Amino acid sequence: MKYWNLKKINKSTLEKIGPIPRSITKTFEKFKKELDPNAEAEAIEEFKVSRYQTVTSIKYLLFLIITPLLLNQFSKSFIFGPCVDYFWNNKQPTIFLNSSQEERAFAELQKFEEKLYFEKLIEKKSVGSEKQTEEQIKHKAIELAEEYTKESANAIKNILSDFCSITSFFVIIIIGKRQISILKSFLNELIYGLSDTAKAFLIILFTDMFVGFHSPHGWEVIIEIILRRFGLPESRDFIFLFISTFPVMLDTIFKYWIFRYLNRLSPSAVATYHNMNE
Repeated sequence: MKYWNLKKINKSTLEKIGPIPRSITKTFEKFKKELDPNAEAEAIEEFKVSRYQTVTSIKYLLFLIITPLLLNQFSKSFIFGPCVDYFWNNKQPTIFLNSSQEERAFAELQKFEEKLYFEKLIEKKSVGSEKQTEEQIKHKAIELAEEYTKESANAIKNILSDFCSITSFFVIIIIGKRQISILKSFLNELIYGLSDTAKAFLIILFTDMFVGFHSPHGWEVIIEIILRRFGLPESRDFIFLFISTFPVMLDTIFKYWIFRYLNRLSPSAVATYHNMNE
């Protein structure tokens, strides 16, 4: 039964692109089915297939997302975390993994010193003697050292745990080829089954968010978070190079998808997109 359902799903959703738009062929097919005396039985069977496709896709999608996340947290907390902490506490490696961390630490310490000096000048509070000020600065330096030591250790943990998560993600995809086929069919029906206005809205939202004129600021924040998570140097040259190339390639791929596929499957949605974008 499941094998027959899978064939039915693939037949109904993964159709090849033809010279006639899909919306027109679907209209004729719907009219033909309504005249068929067995239309009621076929409608019930199609509903069963659609329900099986939806339930299977949602279950597999949740499994595909939740499993790597749980594995990430478990491996970081109970496997890699204790090992890295033991190595960091006993071997006492360098505090900073890269120059970016060092620059941020020095900037924070300098800001703290300037704050103390400013409060002393305006006599906002009793700052104390120069020796007490030095003790405060020393205490702040120790706090920063502990903070960045912990950040460096967390970066190593993130690299190891994320590698396990990515590996498990691809293993699940390789093993679940049948589920991937059903999920792909479900997403195709979900996307191409939207109204023309909804398709145009999603296209504009996606392009403005990832390849629009204001997207470089978002990409800059994302790249900085990723580099900081893995303890990599926050090179401004690399960030600017990425921002100047990746959104352009993404925009080219997206325009090709609109021209190659969406323009044939739903030309009215493309026309609506151009009208809303003007």
